[in-house]
Amino acid sequence: MRAARVIAAGTRHSHAIIDTVILGSEQRQSPRGSVTGTKGTQVEIALAQATRLRTDDLLVLEDGNAVEVVAQAEPLIEARAVDLAALARLAWHLGDRHVPVEVLPNRIRVRRDPAIETLLKNLGAKTAIIEAPFEPEGGAYAAQSHGHVHDHAHDDSCGHDHHHHGHQHHKHD
Repeated sequence: MRAARVIAAGTRHSHAIIDTVILGSEQRQSPRGSVTGTKGTQVEIALAQATRLRTDDLLVLEDGNAVEVVAQAEPLIEARAVDLAALARLAWHLGDRHVPVEVLPNRIRVRRDPAIETLLKNLGAKTAIIEAPFEPEGGAYAAQSHGHVHDHAHDDSCGHDHHHHGHQHHKHD
């Protein structure tokens, strides 16, 4: 079955939910292709616009039924700091390196990476290795929750400055 529309989590609807798909953060960022639900439903995701899917969103199928989206648990680092200013500094350092970050009220989460874990510890963070759903922030060019997602991924290692919509990316030596 084909899904060409998304209903945001918490939005009223009258669609019957016939299955659930469990997707990692990469699959939910710009979903395309076929996925299989926990009950075996084959779903071809063919959204008109790049859309970031979130837990409890619904993929509306051509027959009017819906498939629920659930974020898959992933290997993550959860970092806490002594205060909000220290937490903001951690997030700034990660953002400066283009590391996807999930911001929570008193902690941040990133994908598990030994180099990033070392960086966080060197910056004074208390870290824990966890398995949890990962809902990273969309970035400067993504819609706040749903809708158009601007693919802003690029490789800064090419040796020259990058200019993107009013901000610079400089090569770090």
